[in-house]
Amino acid sequence: MSEEYIEVRGAEEHNLKDLDVELPRESLNVVTGLSGSGKSSLAFETIYAEGQRRYIESLSAYARNFLGQMDKPQVESVEGLSPAISIDQKNAANNPRSTVGTVTELHDYLRLLYARVGTPHCPECGREVGEQSAQQMVRRILELPEGTKAKIAAPVVRDQKGAFEELFEDLVSEGYSRVEVDGEAYDLAYDDPDLDENYDHTVDVVVDRVTVTEDARSRITDSVETALEEADGVLKVVVPDADDDLELGGATARSTGDLAEADSDDRFVVEFSEDLACTHCGIDISEIETRSFSFNSPHGACPECEGIGNTKEVSEDLVVVDTSKPIKDVFEAWSYNRSYYRTRLDAVAAHFGVSVDTPFDDLDEDVQQAFLYGTSGEVVFERSTKNGTRRKEKRFEGVIPNLERRYVETDSESTRDHIEKYMSVTTCPACDGTRLKPSSRAVLVDDTPITEVNRMSIGDALEHFEGMEAGMDARDTKIAEEILKEIRARLGFMEEVGLEYLTLDREASTLSGGESQRIRLATQIGSGLVGVLYVLDEPSIGLHQRDNDRLLNTLEELRDLGNTLVVVEHDEETMRRADNVVDMGPGPGRHGGEVVANGSVEDLMAAEDSVTGDYLAGREQIPVPEQRRDHDETLTIEGARQHNLRDVDVDLPIGAFTAITGVSGSGKSTLMHDILYKGLAREMNDNTSVDPGEHDAIEGVEHVETVRLIDQSPIGRTPRSNPATYTGIFDYIREKFAQTKLSKQRGYEKGRFSFNVKGGRCEACGGQGTQKIEMNFLSDVHVPCEECGGDRYNDETLQVEFKGKTIADVLQMSVEEAYDFFEADSRLGRRLQLLEDVGLDYMRLGQPSTTLSGGEAQRVKLAEELGKKDSGDTLYLLDEPTTGLHSHDERKLIEVLQRLTDRGNTVVVIEHELDLVKNADHIVDLGPEGGEAGGDVVATGTPEAVARNDDSHTGRYLRDKLPAVDLEGPRSDREKPARAEETAAPTADDDD
Repeated sequence: MSEEYIEVRGAEEHNLKDLDVELPRESLNVVTGLSGSGKSSLAFETIYAEGQRRYIESLSAYARNFLGQMDKPQVESVEGLSPAISIDQKNAANNPRSTVGTVTELHDYLRLLYARVGTPHCPECGREVGEQSAQQMVRRILELPEGTKAKIAAPVVRDQKGAFEELFEDLVSEGYSRVEVDGEAYDLAYDDPDLDENYDHTVDVVVDRVTVTEDARSRITDSVETALEEADGVLKVVVPDADDDLELGGATARSTGDLAEADSDDRFVVEFSEDLACTHCGIDISEIETRSFSFNSPHGACPECEGIGNTKEVSEDLVVVDTSKPIKDVFEAWSYNRSYYRTRLDAVAAHFGVSVDTPFDDLDEDVQQAFLYGTSGEVVFERSTKNGTRRKEKRFEGVIPNLERRYVETDSESTRDHIEKYMSVTTCPACDGTRLKPSSRAVLVDDTPITEVNRMSIGDALEHFEGMEAGMDARDTKIAEEILKEIRARLGFMEEVGLEYLTLDREASTLSGGESQRIRLATQIGSGLVGVLYVLDEPSIGLHQRDNDRLLNTLEELRDLGNTLVVVEHDEETMRRADNVVDMGPGPGRHGGEVVANGSVEDLMAAEDSVTGDYLAGREQIPVPEQRRDHDETLTIEGARQHNLRDVDVDLPIGAFTAITGVSGSGKSTLMHDILYKGLAREMNDNTSVDPGEHDAIEGVEHVETVRLIDQSPIGRTPRSNPATYTGIFDYIREKFAQTKLSKQRGYEKGRFSFNVKGGRCEACGGQGTQKIEMNFLSDVHVPCEECGGDRYNDETLQVEFKGKTIADVLQMSVEEAYDFFEADSRLGRRLQLLEDVGLDYMRLGQPSTTLSGGEAQRVKLAEELGKKDSGDTLYLLDEPTTGLHSHDERKLIEVLQRLTDRGNTVVVIEHELDLVKNADHIVDLGPEGGEAGGDVVATGTPEAVARNDDSHTGRYLRDKLPAVDLEGPRSDREKPARAEETAAPTADDDD
């Protein structure tokens, strides 16, 4: 075989039919075809899986122990493989501490830059921080209250791994006997600390224990100088039993919470440095290190929010929802029927001379505030007991402080859950959401703190760092040169893949699958690897056509480095720019699994059995509707200004099909999810758990009966969930098996055929069909259960058959196979038909929901919605429903959405795919760019009206799809589609 090809022989994974295929190396290969035709089975489950298996095989004997349990892909041979890297659409991280900056490693370089060339300033007055002498430190220590007992310590080890046995011996020989290790005191004369060398430790040498008095100045001075000498210019002052109100202008005091250090009791710890202190404000700054800028470390994190950037607080709006209610009923969290609350409300009302039946609205503002936040003076509380009435005078703490105190103090989960209903997530007031402590925020590079850089978009950050060396002196330039080079390179790679609108502090969990994939793609470009096989899963998802060219340039750049790319993709432009296209088919599921065409895009268009080729060549097209729906009423969003939206008003026609379009980052998701959906959930359902984005109002709500958001979130979090269980199909299937003759003889009920409960399931794997093998240095591996072979059920249950098939056999059926198998059952047939209607006929009924793509999960939800009865006044919100769809399947989806709209419902979709957009009745195009340069309404109206708008990027690309628009678009050299009433033909070019 030539070494110029990856050669796959006899591939039979999933629906692949003894497949043989050759892919040229060091080329951009696109694997395309109908949804379910076997694209991912070839690219990921065969080529990538074999590459990964061979990689593990090359590792240590420990790793090879698991290879007997890891299934080899069902393929005869794969030759010409390079080390394989998969870049799929899985979300980058769900940890709230992960941001765009951390997952791209940009934040690591920023921390290094600020630690090495940053100029510290005082967080109070803003003055540049200068050096601090030993005498200044002594004066500061003497500011402690007279008689305070304190330790003067030298921090000789800071968060380092080791047992430090030699260090302790040296300290004893130098005359030191007392140390504090990780905050715990030891006397080295009697006790040797036994430390685990695999963990980080902090060792402070206690130089002296003093009582702070003016007479002790000389002794304190000697001890300070000794400590500074031992710890290279740094010392700690530790007050063991400090009062809560003790203050000293130091950098560190008590630490609390998850990020707390060992000294998080009543100890008061202040660190002094010879280098950093503000003599004007009396504030000492800890030594500037890279960890000082990490919000995942107690050395850098804001102590209030512990580096999260937001806090949970009791919300006044949730505690008092309806201010027209009387005092006794107005506080949602306090029931007047309970004597504790009744006593307090009665007493405070009497204190202010009002009745508890007085509407809260009618109270003076200061009285309202007293009820909510407490009284300044004492209130007389009376309580009836069997011995008479007891009186007590004390200050009323207020409803909101009471809830906050109980939330912190309670050990009861139910109490905590109850109070959480009245809490909202708010930006941390201490750090303003920047996550870092004040001293870290006061370090500047080029007059800019790191927190301000984190809030920049990638595009703005790239501009900020361009030519930064010009403002530095020779020393700083030498230090920062390589760091800045890396920062600019990574920012540049992110911009190349169309992510310049993302801000560095954006949480990674809020990124779409496509955005996460492109972040990893940018990281791979930065690695500069050569000779690698990259397998990508639809990288164009979520990208506007304008940004797609930049992505393709990036893929070609990876190829030109000497790498091989295998890209699963439906995007037409990607196919046209590929070096080689493999078209899988000819149909989905059992009708696929074959190579229909393998060659250039011209070869694909000439292939007779290729559905993809038919659409590329214009023999098949998604037609433009004959007419657009008219509308009388609108749902109007007024004054939307969340994130980058610029106080915009948006009209959404009732009873019509609307597409929200715009380049990536223009504000589409903010408008639909944060404002429209959450706003309607709050207004229509009184759902206080959601916090809508900033806007003035939503008018026209009376025209909508219910709102249904059909997004791409998983339909289940565990492998136990699957399409059959989610849609309710499995209930009917289990009924079928329970009605068989053998089931009745054995007394099996419907529950016997559930793999979620004991009885019929395999207990070895708990009905999951797989067992998890934990790999210490790799991702966990799931292998088929040895007991049931992946069938999920025990042998007795599998003896029951319906029409010759077991319950496990049915779960392995595709939707299409199940439709034929259960054709006599109208209930099952109707639900299975709905899954076919949304293009999921290839999907297995028992496919674990965790393996479904975002687009597939969304279409399963859509099929379930189609099966529900609606009144015709439902608002459906969908986010990029064409994700993962071939043009042929997209056509089916458009028919489904049109069917929903024809029933009188309102359908609103976020979409980039132009074939769907051109079928909408109305378009709202946001932009003109992403991030700070977006957030405006660029164009609205019918697709034809938007296409004629020169300011709309979407409109310019739409011109190539609309026969009624005679303006040239970016791809005007290609065939325009026919109208719905016209017969599609290869030469259809009549625009009349």
